[in-house]
Amino acid sequence: MGKEAAKTGPLAHRPDNSAFMQQRLPAWSPMLTTSTVLPFMYCMAVLCLVVGVSLLITVQGTQEMKLDYTEAGTCNNCFQSLKNVSNAGKSCSCRVVFTLEHEFKGDVFFYYGLQNFHQNLRKYMDSRDDAQMVGRKQNLKNPSSYCEPYIRDEKDVPIAPCGAVANSMFNDSFALQYQGQPGDPINTVPLYRKGIAWYTDENVKFRNPHKNKSQTLAQVFEGTTSPPYWQKPVYLLDPLDATNNGFINEDLIVWMREAAFPNFKKLYGVLVRTQEPFTNGLPAGNYSIDIVYNFPVQYFKGRKQVVLSTVTWFGGQNRFLPIAYLVTSGLVFIIAIFLTVIWWKFGKDAKNMNE
Repeated sequence: MGKEAAKTGPLAHRPDNSAFMQQRLPAWSPMLTTSTVLPFMYCMAVLCLVVGVSLLITVQGTQEMKLDYTEAGTCNNCFQSLKNVSNAGKSCSCRVVFTLEHEFKGDVFFYYGLQNFHQNLRKYMDSRDDAQMVGRKQNLKNPSSYCEPYIRDEKDVPIAPCGAVANSMFNDSFALQYQGQPGDPINTVPLYRKGIAWYTDENVKFRNPHKNKSQTLAQVFEGTTSPPYWQKPVYLLDPLDATNNGFINEDLIVWMREAAFPNFKKLYGVLVRTQEPFTNGLPAGNYSIDIVYNFPVQYFKGRKQVVLSTVTWFGGQNRFLPIAYLVTSGLVFIIAIFLTVIWWKFGKDAKNMNE
């Protein structure tokens, strides 16, 4: 059989006369009337108000204490010392004393915070090699060009981990001590330093290079060097726990997840509530923090702080979302009132619209 002759003429490319091609399928188009719009807006305003107040009450249930230690106590000596660039690689110890007026009940989280440190700069965020951090040996000795200028040292030895993000890792350390009243015995506050990183980061995004049973972690990283501003190599970041070294060090993992804003805090440890007097949380009283002061902030006009905080199901003390709900509720309610006034003035059948 011969093929059907192609259609010709001005109607050759006309779509088929079907409901789908001619857009005649059944459709539903809402009719916006005052009887549907106004009740919906009032309900939305009430709903946002209820959610906002609930979240605000929840946030108010958390307790938080922020302590700026940049120049506090004896840390002022360390701050002045680090103004001299020649002292940048030297450790300095200091102590800050503070008082908790009220007991922090429940789980207490210990954070360190930085102000005016822009981890969200694009070039800074790109200055890393994720393939190296996941343990690929090829990238261990041949880091990505994204890590420039922290890719090799002056002797052309590859840097591990490479890049500006790892090079700027926060390296202050803290020891928290409690003394209820003057003359009472001093108790070291136990902090659990594991489990502070995200599960996906710890188990997926960061891996040490594969090693044989006879190899040590130092031998695996042989032929590489530490970033210029580091005081110890990556395989010795935690001398107290051999399983917390290399690219799987949790302090390194926490730092490598860049913050979205210039003022941020990162988790350092969690209170261990297995011994007295910390079984119920942090009791009120006098505290001191012994700090190994390594991280200089005066070059970018920054500040350093420690944060003690309790949490709820909603998280820490963050009022942004509750306030956003309350503001949205107010705006929707104002718009609803405005539309109600217009409807009331012109009437249901819009008799006064022609005027």
